[in-house]
Formats: sequence, C-alpha cells, structure tokens
Amino acid sequence: MLHHQYARQLRQFPSKAQQVLWFYLRRKQFKNSKFRREHPLGPYIVDFVCIQKKLIIEIDGGQHATQVQYDHNRTQWLQSQGYKVIRFWNNEVLVNTEEVLNIILKHL
Repeated sequence: MLHHQYARQLRQFPSKAQQVLWFYLRRKQFKNSKFRREHPLGPYIVDFVCIQKKLIIEIDGGQHATQVQYDHNRTQWLQSQGYKVIRFWNNEVLVNTEEVLNIILKHL
C-alpha cells in the first residue's frame, strides 16, 4: 500500500488517545499552531506534526514496548531531519490530558 494511502487509512481509525489529543490540536486551536495527523515524513508516518515548529508528537500503545529499537531508530532519523519528538503513552493522554497539553505547550 502506498505511504499516503496508509496514512489516510490510519486517520480513519484513530485510537481513543489520538481522538482526545486531536480534539485539542486540530484547527489551529492550540497556540495557533497547525498540526497534521498521521502525516508521512520520509519513510515514516508520524501521529501528529507541527511542520512550522518542527514538533512531532507520538502516542504509544502497548506494542511500542516490544519495538524499542525500531522506535529509537525512527526517532533518530526524525531528529536528524530537525524535528523534536515527544512521546506519550495512551494512558497518559487519557488520564492526564491537561499535563500532556502543558508539556506540548512548553515544546511549542
């Protein structure tokens, strides 16, 4: 499947944590910063990205506990492209939404 088609498919079936975070990030309503979701960057698709601020937000589920090396390589590549990558676990977004938003705000 092509990269952009796969990204489109991911946008159609977001996790609950992604839905919650997207509610705050969409339509430039968070510090007037434009975020895109499930956006292709090079060989990867990132959960959320603000191109203007070079900030990537990743929401990790349980599968990320078993793919530590892949995530590390991915993060290194994204950082080599000038992006800052911040990660949150699904439960962090769902349980501590305000704290997650404050961390994102600090990075913007």
